[in-house]
Amino acid sequence: MKIFETDRLIIRNLTKVDSEDYFDMMGNPNVMSLIPRKVMSREESDKHLNNFVDKDQTLTDTKVWGIETKSNHEFIGLCAFLKNNENEDEIGYRLREKYWRKGFGTEIAKGLIKFGFEEFEMDKITADVDTKNLNSVKILEKFMVRTKEFFNESDNCTDRRYEILRNNWLTT
Repeated sequence: MKIFETDRLIIRNLTKVDSEDYFDMMGNPNVMSLIPRKVMSREESDKHLNNFVDKDQTLTDTKVWGIETKSNHEFIGLCAFLKNNENEDEIGYRLREKYWRKGFGTEIAKGLIKFGFEEFEMDKITADVDTKNLNSVKILEKFMVRTKEFFNESDNCTDRRYEILRNNWLTT
């Protein structure tokens, strides 16, 4: 089921058919090191994917969807709404390595922000990123303002938090 779309992308529910491409992302050390999380085995990746397949995500704060291209309907990554450690609305996204540096990160970040404000009527949206993930830092700085840096114990890295308020989005 389609959730929303951008110029080149369809954001939709994840399915079991995504398994191979999902593992291509979750089992890739270049992708996972940017989060930073450990690389998943095929079994771990399938189990992780199954957490979001056929689940009613309207009942939870965490919503995880697949991203596919409109042109060839290929799975290129995932995106999410969740709550950060201060219970604020947060966006996240992860792309398969072969889709990096094609503008998809910027497109999905902008799409998530727009969807969060227009459909979920959020007043503020945040995003946390490992300060070493320079490409995501650049993407978030296009739309959001930096609010703080902190040590993320669970991921053992220094994260930077960004945020944007609905009123600031509407004036851009």
